[in-house]
Amino acid sequence: MAITQFRYSRIPAEAEALRGEVRQFIDDNLSDYPPVLRAQSWMGFDAQFSRRLGARGWVGMALPRQYGGSDAGPFARYVVIEELLAAGAPVSAHWIADRQSGPLINRFGSEAQKDRYLPAICRGESYFCIGMSEPNSGSDLASIKTSAVRNETGWVLNGQKVWTTNAQHSHFMIALVRTGERNPKARHEGMSQFIIDLSLPGVTVRPIRDLTGGEHFNEVFLDNVQLDADALVGEEGRGWDQVTAELAFERSGPERFLSCMALLKTLIGELGRAPDALQSREIGRLTARLLTLRNMSLAVTAQLAAGEQPTWAASCVKDLGNLFEQEIPEVAQLLLECSPSQQGGTQHEQVLAYLTQMAPSFSLRGGTREILRGIIARGMGLR
Repeated sequence: MAITQFRYSRIPAEAEALRGEVRQFIDDNLSDYPPVLRAQSWMGFDAQFSRRLGARGWVGMALPRQYGGSDAGPFARYVVIEELLAAGAPVSAHWIADRQSGPLINRFGSEAQKDRYLPAICRGESYFCIGMSEPNSGSDLASIKTSAVRNETGWVLNGQKVWTTNAQHSHFMIALVRTGERNPKARHEGMSQFIIDLSLPGVTVRPIRDLTGGEHFNEVFLDNVQLDADALVGEEGRGWDQVTAELAFERSGPERFLSCMALLKTLIGELGRAPDALQSREIGRLTARLLTLRNMSLAVTAQLAAGEQPTWAASCVKDLGNLFEQEIPEVAQLLLECSPSQQGGTQHEQVLAYLTQMAPSFSLRGGTREILRGIIARGMGLR
């Protein structure tokens, strides 16, 4: 199973050729960007930076040219986002629209939806969030209660979503909701996806403050929200199948193991050119794991490029990647006698403080560890 799921995949030469251009763009635009902001990685919000990326054709680049994309393959996009994340570029504004919402609309949406939403996504001007988790549901999406009921003008939406990243900044949310009766024997049936304009009456977004004082997650309340008939994405009742395809993109990319790159860089800088034996061993061990995770992620990218649905393999990348990311702050404190510092201190101490507080959330976003390991167990035939 592991051999077929994780075959070594090399980035094609035409995609690799983009790397130097992206690095130059980063140097030109982020030369004075401080490490503590780079530590925010794909959670860093900067609308102007997203528009500049869009102008270069690096947002929605895998989407068709007729909608503003570049018809680029998955590996070309991989090179671009790998360089951006490794540098800690602030890509959060367009991130979900580029990674999930745009491809979902392109695959399952109507022609009118593609014409309406995709060009603005490709310009880096339209921001999306994903409405999946709910109170008392977490990553068990089959237990969601938010519902959409047909009426004479479309659909009436009621319910609540939680842990919705960037909802307070987003223009739209693609939500998974119930449109049919719950069937205990077929828990994944009767769900559909809708595009929700977050400016509509009845939508309330309430940020959730995290340990760092930031507001990345949100609660979204939906109280008799009237949606037009064309807000439905794809087929009614096929929401679970659509979400399953979407999650493979969410769980397999380099964002699942590069969240602590800023800390790894400041740590190596503090250790200098003459680390002791323990420091050398631990940096070597982290580097080996990083390269292994990258190869696993590229293997999933190859499967996506071939039109496959590597749900099991993508879950492996996320689970192992989260373990790696969460270990880096612990290793950093083992190797250097310094304390995390939110006020003052060195750049390394500030980055260490931020990522020590953020690390627990890495295994929550995009599906909890328990859910992922259930998917992995099924993929291995263990349940």
